[in-house]
Amino acid sequence: MLLKVVVVVARGGARSRSGPQPDPTSGRSDRRGVGGGVVLPAEGYSGPVPDWPFGSGTARELEVWGKAWESPQAAAWARESWRWETVAMWVRWKVRAESADAGPGEATAMFRLADQVGMSPAGLRENGWSIASDEVGVVREESSGPVVAVGTPERRLRAVDVEQ
Repeated sequence: MLLKVVVVVARGGARSRSGPQPDPTSGRSDRRGVGGGVVLPAEGYSGPVPDWPFGSGTARELEVWGKAWESPQAAAWARESWRWETVAMWVRWKVRAESADAGPGEATAMFRLADQVGMSPAGLRENGWSIASDEVGVVREESSGPVVAVGTPERRLRAVDVEQ
């Protein structure tokens, strides 16, 4: 009796994270609509924090849940309530991964969920999100210090002889 074995191999098509990342500033990306996406506020989300979706959570889970809702990504989550349970699962696995007896499985689950909810650079790209640069905040920080004059006015301002 002869047995026939058929092996099916996946072919073609883009897969998550396959190949180089698209350059959002290239003309080809513009034509394909890549790189635009949603720009999230650098200062984070300041809206209401939803209730923990799994009934009672530990004190640490509730703390991380509240902190997660201060992130820029929370501005996108607020518009997508269907993600809230996934965000809560990421929080739960993040807390588990923090424990001293956590193994690689906890960290792996946490990292995979972090990608899904956009809490990693790869997750931001996969969701089509980017975080706005807070240029105003940088200037604000630079100018918030005391104003110190450099040199004396006599040294900075000099008369120039115009009859040469």
